[in-house]
Amino acid sequence: MNILIASSEAVPFAKTGGLADVAGSLHKEFNKIGHNANIILPFYRRIKQNFIVNDLGLEINVPVGESNFKAKVFSYNNNCYFVKCDELFDRDELYGTPQGDYEDNSIRFIFFSRCILEVCKKLDFKPDIIHCNDWQTGLVPLYLKTIYKNDYFFKDTATVLTIHNIGYQGLFPASDMSKIGIGWEYFNPDGIEFYGKINFLKAGIISADIINTVSKTYAEEILNEESGFGLDGILRTKKDRIFGIINGIDYDEWNPSKDNFLPAKYSYKDIRGKLVCRKDLIKKMFGNNKDSENKPLLGIVGRLSAQKGMDLVIKAAPVMLSSGARLIILGKGDEYIHSELKKMQKNFPEKVSLTLGFDDRLAHNIYAGVDFFLMPSKYEPCGLGQMIAMRYGTVPVARATGGLVDTIDDYDPLIYSGTGFLFHDYSHYAFLNAIKTAFCVYNDSRKMKNLISNTMKKDFSWKNSAEQYIDMYNYAIKIREK
Repeated sequence: MNILIASSEAVPFAKTGGLADVAGSLHKEFNKIGHNANIILPFYRRIKQNFIVNDLGLEINVPVGESNFKAKVFSYNNNCYFVKCDELFDRDELYGTPQGDYEDNSIRFIFFSRCILEVCKKLDFKPDIIHCNDWQTGLVPLYLKTIYKNDYFFKDTATVLTIHNIGYQGLFPASDMSKIGIGWEYFNPDGIEFYGKINFLKAGIISADIINTVSKTYAEEILNEESGFGLDGILRTKKDRIFGIINGIDYDEWNPSKDNFLPAKYSYKDIRGKLVCRKDLIKKMFGNNKDSENKPLLGIVGRLSAQKGMDLVIKAAPVMLSSGARLIILGKGDEYIHSELKKMQKNFPEKVSLTLGFDDRLAHNIYAGVDFFLMPSKYEPCGLGQMIAMRYGTVPVARATGGLVDTIDDYDPLIYSGTGFLFHDYSHYAFLNAIKTAFCVYNDSRKMKNLISNTMKKDFSWKNSAEQYIDMYNYAIKIREK
């Protein structure tokens, strides 16, 4: 199958979030199992700085409103393609600065969406599937139904749109309609209009042959007003074409038996190395504090935001830490959250370690060294942290939402089954109850070892997910043929 993954970011080239992991990992897995998969993304400054790419000698002219932009096409490994337009993409960040989004993001991704289709033609690559991701490529399915409707080159091309996080929709002023290049008749409630603005994600929803999200539970949740961010109505009209497929994790990168970042390696057959990692992490984060060795060690890695439930962590901290537990936090996010976490660290200097930013080595060591991984998310489309944690034998304590429900088996004390601890109400009381239950199991070494073994035996490799995507692609092609 000829597959084109269209994404605004992908590992290892450029990353701001989970979208990059999914796009890059799927591309890698599809080629591994025998498909002809290409990926295309903008040629950002960080790619220019870190990768040696080939200039294909191809130039593309793309009109965006009254302006005309030129693009050059570069490649890497003959299956990764980059659209180079320094005026739009030669910047420090992908979408904006801490002060806000780039003001010309609509122009940048109108241009990129048109380039995706033009590059296919220049390369004479006829995709069976164009797999679009989030709002940044939401215009591609719409263009195939409008500007390229009668283009014979794409007559057999079907489209899939993956919604990684419906909270990010790509909203722009109505005046940008002239830049998109389609008629004003599409600016209506059944089209791409959204409360007086243009909605790029909605453009993809109404036009793609298939829509999918990154977990089955999240696919159900976004059909409800509470979780649909205003798009639940239009999604309900498409519900027979909405699927949920759990993300995987890269088993080459996340493998405790081969992880060179760790002081000791281990597997579910022999977890002694995890104890070495735990002891080493405590020493690095808290010094030679013997009292820490026998108390539960908790970890958080990722974006420090309200969506991730950090307000629950802050509220629960006094009770949680008074039990003797230690908490290690790595990440960055909202300034307000940063401020509150700094206060927490000041109030509990021997019990809280806070690192604002990102450190790949420390992340690996936290996943391996802590006992419990906290994910009290307000909503979570899929989540990667809980899967990485379980791969390393670290038990998640998480809220029962989105992909967390689909990946964590709630602990059953009667038969000692499960891979983590789930709570339902979004309150710090419910969170604390789950932590209390986790600590009770921690105090029984036999139960805890059994739980660690359960987590490490779970299969979160990309192979299963990739096969489900191929099945979904085949269904999209059948729909397109009709």
